[in-house]
Amino acid sequence: MKFAFAFLLGIFLVTAEAFPTKPIRLVVPFAPGGSSSIVARSVAAEMSKSLGQEIYIENKGGGGGNLAMNDVAHADADGYTLIIGHVGSLAMTPFISANPGYDVNRDFAAVSLLAKVPNIFVVHADVPAKDLREFVALAKSQPGKLYYGSAGNGSAGHLAIEYLKLVAGIDIVHVPYKGTGPNLIDLLAGRTQATSAGTPPLMPHVKAGKLRVIAVGSPQRLSVLPDVGTVAEQGYPGFETTQWYGLNAPAKVPAAIIKRLADEAAKAAKQPSVAERFAVDDAEPVGSTPEEYAAFIAAEQKRWGEVVRRAGIKAN
Repeated sequence: MKFAFAFLLGIFLVTAEAFPTKPIRLVVPFAPGGSSSIVARSVAAEMSKSLGQEIYIENKGGGGGNLAMNDVAHADADGYTLIIGHVGSLAMTPFISANPGYDVNRDFAAVSLLAKVPNIFVVHADVPAKDLREFVALAKSQPGKLYYGSAGNGSAGHLAIEYLKLVAGIDIVHVPYKGTGPNLIDLLAGRTQATSAGTPPLMPHVKAGKLRVIAVGSPQRLSVLPDVGTVAEQGYPGFETTQWYGLNAPAKVPAAIIKRLADEAAKAAKQPSVAERFAVDDAEPVGSTPEEYAAFIAAEQKRWGEVVRRAGIKAN
């Protein structure tokens, strides 16, 4: 019995050490061009060098990430199919959708947290609020009269403002759109008054004077917005909302292969060349162990599960 166990363990270790012997598919659960693709391509390029095999990107949008998540959840657990995990797919959708087709805690293994992209909160330039405190005061003076848009029901921007509404005790009305583009069209036209998203789609309009940043969702101020206070420092300690991206695998991938992937992913995320590419989106490179990433996911699920419950957010 002991001999058989040692023999199998030996085969397992040799297999893990030899990994990978062919290209690896990295699924991005969104259309090309966004932060998820930038993170995936930047990290994959570095990991391909160190692993000696190509990591090729497959963008598979649709269903708010559910199509891709279901694909990878049921893929072979051999380490050759991976996915970019996202705050929406891993920490929001499980509480909004009654049956997304996968169980994030049963069907996926955490590999490494790769990057955090801060959310910012903006208002139309005509809104008479220079910062978050003034916006909260304005909202409280006319409950139900201000409107905010999002990229869709259950999107990261939707939950970010619902979170803010809960902690600040304000009543502003959600207007869901089918994507960031339509959301911004109405915001820039003044038909809605506020939104929250990452910096890339918003900063050009901020620089043009059409939108004003009233708060930053990350724990620290951003170098591109040094004069804008965080939500936490404007009266709501502990508040944090960032869009984050990690590397995940099907749940039954052997632990030794997970560790190999995690080591290389963490190393890649900390490369100066990757940090330079991430800077385009004001993304913070992370790189973590599987244990650290799993603990982070659990904490985010607790945060956003509570927001979904208290705000009564449900799938369309």
